Amino acid sequence: MRERIWVFLWLVLLESCYLGGAREIAAQEKEEAAIPVNTLSPPEGNTTFLDGTTWCVALAGVSQADLQNALDWACGLGMADCKAIQEGEACFEPDTLVSHASYAFNNYYQQNGNSDIACNFGGTATLTKHNPSYGKCDYSASGSEASSAPPLRGKHHLGFLWWQLVALLLLSYFER
Repeated sequence: MRERIWVFLWLVLLESCYLGGAREIAAQEKEEAAIPVNTLSPPEGNTTFLDGTTWCVALAGVSQADLQNALDWACGLGMADCKAIQEGEACFEPDTLVSHASYAFNNYYQQNGNSDIACNFGGTATLTKHNPSYGKCDYSASGSEASSAPPLRGKHHLGFLWWQLVALLLLSYFER
């Protein structure tokens, strides 16, 4: 009888953990989808050059505040891979806002299919046919490896929760 109770408890706990975790992930995804995202949406229209490779760079003469906001968006919500412009990395020098923004804008542009609407950033960016790469800093053109979005925390959290519950059940079972 005691074994049947343990099996029943074990199954109930596993089921509730699985369903509870699935609900947590679904709730997180629904919550994130409901949050309005202010993107720096560019106007529609095709300005892509037909006769060659293009890069997206910061536009000269825009305000530093607008450029910083666009850079923050590109490296944040835009999910551009901004590792190369971190201190000590290949594209950190020159340590200027225009240089860092140009790298981030181009990374976002390349990841999003070289679409003209992916190179606006609230009017702070422009397309160029001149490759802005220098030294060890490579502004990869289309076909470059895109960075992936970070995994959802909920998936890792769920796995950890599973192991905690299994350990608790095993401990309580063997203590008797």
